[in-house]
Amino acid sequence: MSETRPPLPPFDAETAAKKARGAEDAWNSRDPERVSLAYTPDSWWRNRSEFLTGRAAIVAFLAAKWERERDYRLIKEVWAFHENRIAARFAYEWHDGAGQWFRSHGNEQWEFTETGLMRRREASINDVAIAESERRFHWPHGPRPAGHPGLSDLGL
Repeated sequence: MSETRPPLPPFDAETAAKKARGAEDAWNSRDPERVSLAYTPDSWWRNRSEFLTGRAAIVAFLAAKWERERDYRLIKEVWAFHENRIAARFAYEWHDGAGQWFRSHGNEQWEFTETGLMRRREASINDVAIAESERRFHWPHGPRPAGHPGLSDLGL
């Protein structure tokens, strides 16, 4: 039986936004196993200067990421979509072990199979040190609340 992860391509504005919000919610869980299930077993990633292939590599990468990037909170927004591809922009806030806060800004390109699993992810990300008083993502651990502003609303 083939794994299916709706919404399925081809994407329109509504289904692309649902796909991005589903990804955001999963990443905000900070559960590497859960996140990995949205990708094909042989998914290919470029994350900054790292290259990964497969779910096991994704799980290991995310576990290490969330060990380093504490109190992680993420917002994603669709930038463009076409057929089985979505371009998203995102920002996330986190702090390191010394308590320094950062806001990381990035862009992702996603390619999906006909069953809605992501087979390719390319991410470019830049980190900016911020003061704790500059934080904008203040919800409790887990998904961003429905009423919390998105990136455009926050001026990011």
